[in-house]
Amino acid sequence: TYMVSRQAATGFTGMGTLKAEAMKEAYEQCQKTGKSVQVLEAVDAKPPYIFGNFPKTEIRFKCVAE
Repeated sequence: TYMVSRQAATGFTGMGTLKAEAMKEAYEQCQKTGKSVQVLEAVDAKPPYIFGNFPKTEIRFKCVAE
């Protein structure tokens, strides 16, 4: 299993952008072995995004045969 994490430097970055970047990395990792991504868990930071609680996403996944 693998884990990809993305965190914004400010509270103004959208969560969608972070998730897209994390999922792209997950797909790239699995493509190296010719497999598909199976997401096991996705955890997102909860608003409000102030005082260091910036948008963050973690995706745990594994690569599986299609």
